[in-house]
Amino acid sequence: MMGPNQPNPASLGGGFIVLAALLAVVWIFLNSTIAIELVLTGVLISAGLAYAFTRKTGVWQDVAVSPARLYHFILYTGRFLVELTRANVNMLRYVYAPRIKIAPGIVKINTRLKTPVGRLALANSIALTPGSLVVDIDGDSLFIHCLDLQTIDTDQATRLIAGPFEEQLEKTFG
Repeated sequence: MMGPNQPNPASLGGGFIVLAALLAVVWIFLNSTIAIELVLTGVLISAGLAYAFTRKTGVWQDVAVSPARLYHFILYTGRFLVELTRANVNMLRYVYAPRIKIAPGIVKINTRLKTPVGRLALANSIALTPGSLVVDIDGDSLFIHCLDLQTIDTDQATRLIAGPFEEQLEKTFG
């Protein structure tokens, strides 16, 4: 008997399609061309990667696609790019400051995201923004190492760190 997050080897399901399509779009975007041979190569590589990921983990198993979810994913992507830019500018301030005043530390945040893929997207969003790194995930809690810890209060840290991403991720993945 398989657990809730275990992959179902008998079916590929919607998670495979969503992941393959997402990877193919990223491939096309990064290659900046719609030449048929590059698109076909990207589709084949994306399908292979999606097959491997959906067979090894149940994270992508219950992903559903709808116009509303796609809309919120686009909003999330825009918000992520804004936060990524903001974090990079902050890192520049640390690098070029004559004296660095930082307070590194680990803080616990709580997430309201319920799906494994939603939590994965949140953890990756936090880890990809410079100055922060997800150390551990335990249920609804994420433990984040911050280069410059602003607060140790869980609620305030959740608003500061996960707040920019969580609303759109909840509407996209649940």
